[in-house]
Amino acid sequence: MQHVGVSPTPRCTSDSSGKREQILAHAIQDIAAELRLIDVTDLIFNVLAGKHGNINDLVRSSVELYFKNDTLRYGSAANVDLHWGSTPTVNLDLEFRHNGVWVYFGLSLSALCAGVDMYHIEFLEPAADPDRNTEQLVNALKDARLPAPRAKSREFQ
Repeated sequence: MQHVGVSPTPRCTSDSSGKREQILAHAIQDIAAELRLIDVTDLIFNVLAGKHGNINDLVRSSVELYFKNDTLRYGSAANVDLHWGSTPTVNLDLEFRHNGVWVYFGLSLSALCAGVDMYHIEFLEPAADPDRNTEQLVNALKDARLPAPRAKSREFQ
């Protein structure tokens, strides 16, 4: 799990899996920050009530400023870790699909951090070299990103 910032979950993974998780976490930092602007009680209610359409709308509106349409979306699964004496954590399953790269991952959101846990990655044309596959992920994420919005200049009279 990568925390945001966003960081990867410590566990036994291959070097390429850990590196890919870090790359993904870095790429979605803005989305995690946008989602954490949502009132946590509203987000928790929608998750607990199984209002996946509402959650999809919230995710879509957080993604649309940063990624091309339908490249990063809600995976129709979510849960909440809510215990007495602890900060709630909302877990959302997300999917990234672009340029022959498919990534299925979880995004965990809490008050002070966010984390990424990559469940599965597929390549339409996998390379024998894991580094080449990681490069495909980087290129797909870069191509899926929208250009940074430019500040509108005000003309003073």
